[in-house]
Amino acid sequence: MVEVYYDDDVDLKQLESTTVAVIGYGSQGHAHAKNLRDSGIDVLVAEVEGTENYRLAVKDGFEPVTAREAANRAELIAMLVPDEVQRTVYQQEIEPELAAGDTLLFGHGFNIRYYQIEAPDKVDVVLVAPKGPGHVVRSMYEEGIGVPNLVAVEQDATGQALQTALAYSKGIGGTMAGTIKTTFEEETETDLFGEQVILCGGLTHLIKAAYETLTDAGYQPEVAYFECLHELKLIIDLIYESGIQGMRYSISDTAEYGDLTRGPRIVTEQTREEMRKILGEIQSGEFAREWLNENHTGRPVFKSLREFHASHPIEAVGRKIRGMMDWLKDRFADVE
Repeated sequence: MVEVYYDDDVDLKQLESTTVAVIGYGSQGHAHAKNLRDSGIDVLVAEVEGTENYRLAVKDGFEPVTAREAANRAELIAMLVPDEVQRTVYQQEIEPELAAGDTLLFGHGFNIRYYQIEAPDKVDVVLVAPKGPGHVVRSMYEEGIGVPNLVAVEQDATGQALQTALAYSKGIGGTMAGTIKTTFEEETETDLFGEQVILCGGLTHLIKAAYETLTDAGYQPEVAYFECLHELKLIIDLIYESGIQGMRYSISDTAEYGDLTRGPRIVTEQTREEMRKILGEIQSGEFAREWLNENHTGRPVFKSLREFHASHPIEAVGRKIRGMMDWLKDRFADVE
C-alpha cells in the first residue's frame, strides 16, 4: 500500500542543526534553496563563479561557494546539477569531503540507479524528487500549496535517512501536497518513461504530426496551431483538475464520442509495443548508456536534433499567435 506523508507527519526539527548544501542553482536548485531558506533551514549554494546561475544566486541573496567548500561545510549535500555532470562533480568535489553521518541527497535517481555514483557506506543516500519543474516548486511553495514529492532511501547509515529525507521534503513544500515513498529504481524508471513516452516525447511528436496532417491538407497554419497545440492546455487543465472522466464530462458529446472511438486508432497495439520497448531500454540501462555516451562525445545527435526541431514551421506560427496574446508570458519570444 502506498505510503504518503503530509506536514503533520513530519518534524522539520530533524534539520534544525543541519547545514544543507544545494549543489547547482539551476531549475530545481534555485527552488530548493529558496524554499529551504524560507523554511528556516541553513542553506549554502554551490555554483561556478561567473556563470548566469552564480549571478542569479547572488541576486537572490546567497553567497555561492565552490561545490567542494559547500560539501565540506554541510551535513546534507543535495546533488541538483544535471544528471550528465553529476558523476564528475561528485568524484572531484563532493566525495573527498564526505564525513560519516552526512546525507547525500538526489533530486532524481539516475546516477544511483545506473551506478554512476557509488557512495561510501558511512553516509545516508536519499532521494527527494518533486513532481514538477523548479519554478513551479517555488511558486506553489509561495502559495502555500506545494508540489507532491517522491522520497526514497538507498542507504541508511545513520538510521535516520527517511526522517531526514522527509524533513527536506517538508522544507521545500512537498508535504503540503503529499510526499510518497518509493525507491530509486521506481522513481528513475517511471520518470524517464513518462518523459519519453507522454510528457515530452510522445506529446510533442503527436502535436507536430497532427499539425502537419492539417497543413498538408491545405488548412491554415494558424488554425491548425490552435487546434493541435493551443487548446491542449485547456484539456490538460481539465484532466489535471478532475481526471480523464472529469474532462470528458466538460467537453461536448461530439468531442467525447470522437475521443472514445478514434483515440484507439491513434494509440494502437503497435504504439503500446513501442512503449514496452522504450521501457525495456530504460530498465536495462540502454538509454542511460546512450545518453551518457552522447555527452562524452560532445552531444552530436542531441545538438542536431535540437536544431532540426527548433526550425519546424509550428514554432514560427506559434510565436506569431502568442504575440497576439498580451496575457501570455512567452519566455522564449526572442529566441529564433
